[in-house]
Amino acid sequence: MFLAKRLIGGLIDVVGNIDPNQFLPSDPPPPRRPMAYAEQNESDEERQFRKVFQQLAGDDMEVSPNELMNILNKIISRHGDLKTDGFSIESCRSMVAVMDSDSSGKLGFHEFKHLWNNIKKWQAIYKQYDADRSGLISANELPAAFKAAGFPLNDQLFQMITRRYSDDNGNMDFDNYIGCLVRLDAMCRAFKTLDKDDNGIIKVNIQEWLQLTMYS
Repeated sequence: MFLAKRLIGGLIDVVGNIDPNQFLPSDPPPPRRPMAYAEQNESDEERQFRKVFQQLAGDDMEVSPNELMNILNKIISRHGDLKTDGFSIESCRSMVAVMDSDSSGKLGFHEFKHLWNNIKKWQAIYKQYDADRSGLISANELPAAFKAAGFPLNDQLFQMITRRYSDDNGNMDFDNYIGCLVRLDAMCRAFKTLDKDDNGIIKVNIQEWLQLTMYS
C-alpha cells in the first residue's frame, strides 16, 4: 500500500506541475450525422475522402482495431524513411478507444477522418524533427517534436513518456510517437471537457475515472 501511495503521489506531482492551458489538443471529431445530411452538406474534399473510407472500412462503414492496424501498416510500409516495428493490435485498440466518441468499439467516418488528419500532421512533424534522418526521433529531438505537436512537456512528464514509449536509448520510432500523441491528445481533450470552470482542476467519481482510464 505504501508503494502504491508513493507511485500515485509521484504521478500527481508530475501532472500537478503542468499548466493544461499550454497544451493545444485538436478539436474533437464532429458528431455522427445521418447519411442524407452528409451527402447534402459535405465538401468535395469530404466526399472524396468518404469514397476512400468506404473502400477501407467495408460494408459496415466502421473501422475496427484490426482493420486500423492493417491500414496503417500497409501505408507505413511505403515509407522507408520512417523507422517502425509496425502498429500492433494493442496500439490500434488503444487508438480506437480514445477516438471512439460513441463507444461503438469502432471508428466511424468522422472519427477516422479526425485520426487520419492528425496522423498526417504528426507525420510531417516527425520528419521535420528527425534532424539526422535516422528514421527515429532521438531523446534530444523529442521535446521539440512534442512541443511542435502542441504538447510542451515538463521534464518529469517527458521522462515518464520516454520510459513508456521510447527504446533503451531514448529513441522513439514512428508507431510509438503516433500512439503516444493520439493518447496524449485524447486525454487532454477529455480533461478540457471535464474542466467546466477552466481552472485546470477536475473532479471525477470512481465510475468516470474507470471509464476514462480503462477504455483507452
